[in-house]
Amino acid sequence: MVAVAGLLAATVNQYGYERDELYFRVLSSHPAWGYVDEPPLTPLLVRAGVALFGDNLWAPRVPAALCALAVILLTVLLVRELGGTAVAQTLAAVGMSSTFVLVSGHALLTASPDLVAWLLVILFAVRALQRAQPRWWLAAGLAVGLGLYNKQLIVLLLIGLAAGLLIAGPRRELASPWLWAGVGIAVVVGLPNLIFQIAHHWPEQTMARAIARDKGSDDRTFLLPFQFVLIGVTVAPIWIAGLIRLLRDPRWRAIRAVTWAYPVVFVLVLITGGQGYYTFGLLAYLFAAGCVVTVGWATGHRGRWAWTWAAAAVSVLTGVVIALPLIPARSLPDVIGQINQADRDSVGWPEYVRQVAAVYGSLPAADRGRTTLVAGNYGEQGALDRYGPRYGLPTAYGGLNELYRLGPPPASATVAVTVGEDLSRWFDDCAQATTLDSGLPVSNEEQGVPVTVCHGRREPWNTIWPALRHYG
Repeated sequence: MVAVAGLLAATVNQYGYERDELYFRVLSSHPAWGYVDEPPLTPLLVRAGVALFGDNLWAPRVPAALCALAVILLTVLLVRELGGTAVAQTLAAVGMSSTFVLVSGHALLTASPDLVAWLLVILFAVRALQRAQPRWWLAAGLAVGLGLYNKQLIVLLLIGLAAGLLIAGPRRELASPWLWAGVGIAVVVGLPNLIFQIAHHWPEQTMARAIARDKGSDDRTFLLPFQFVLIGVTVAPIWIAGLIRLLRDPRWRAIRAVTWAYPVVFVLVLITGGQGYYTFGLLAYLFAAGCVVTVGWATGHRGRWAWTWAAAAVSVLTGVVIALPLIPARSLPDVIGQINQADRDSVGWPEYVRQVAAVYGSLPAADRGRTTLVAGNYGEQGALDRYGPRYGLPTAYGGLNELYRLGPPPASATVAVTVGEDLSRWFDDCAQATTLDSGLPVSNEEQGVPVTVCHGRREPWNTIWPALRHYG
């Protein structure tokens, strides 16, 4: 964990903000019980980070790093709970220093705290069942309630656990007053966020449908192979061995319900077109069991130990190269940027804003006083919000997700500088002024996006704004 913390700290200031971090930064200035695309926890972590470390990259990345370290620790605790020795715990800690954990530990994503919430619930469920101590369901309920403030996705884990109890038992657990008391704690703790969702007609469901519509086909195609990439291809045999042994070993019969949760959640993600990492918490549980199995298999066989530690080392080294910004941005191969979306979404923002500022600065002084900025996505708007003040840029607006609710632009704005947004149907004249170019070898959503100047607004912003609302 110290080694991982050192790597994450050393790379905090490499590249720049990831687009989601820019979005969370904007939302953190508008605290609420919830947003149309997510609950309030991740933006609140950014707000706390800004208060502690200032408005810089450390603000989102210290919370992200702490989440990654918690994931490693919780996996080690699962190994111990399953009877693993110190060697098995060490193998788990090394193996979990993987690509996805490092990605979510370097840049703050909604997945960063979500992995922690899932692993807490899994650990407490294992303790309740394996130890026959049902009071642990209370702790699981508290973890669920807190997890609801980050993502409602944790309900998927509850469905998996309930199905697992029905499939493998012990079914009497479903009637346990401790379990239902845990459910009550989850509801009470998560109630403010649930009330927000109900009052706003479950906007997260609208968002989930939009993501499934845009990316669901690709997510379904890559869901199965992605399972082998999440922790690492070379250590995949470890969690596969864990899955098999959990289903067959009498010592672990009491927790087969947790094991069955994995295929149940996998099928649900496949049906709904969810993202491949949604299963990661349960994969970590299988990996923990696999570490116990692997150490038993390798004990007394020098060759098996060599293969085991070589597989773990390759997985970690691959994860470090792919997940962390060790290669200078100007030399970053586009192939790595395509593999790790966080890399390509973390470069070019200051340069993009400088180019928008050059367009704004070229306007006549009379026009600049009545100009607004309209961005096509939350990365662009977040970057304009972060770097725009140094150029004296006006406030940026956009219609994507929660940003729609921060608009519309002021009625006095009759000129618009747009970044990736087409307003030609509402203005007399729109002319492209430039094209965004980071000058770097990595392609992202902003590369090649037109920057347009529009004059002669024909409709009031209150009429234009609803047409710009979109989800993604």
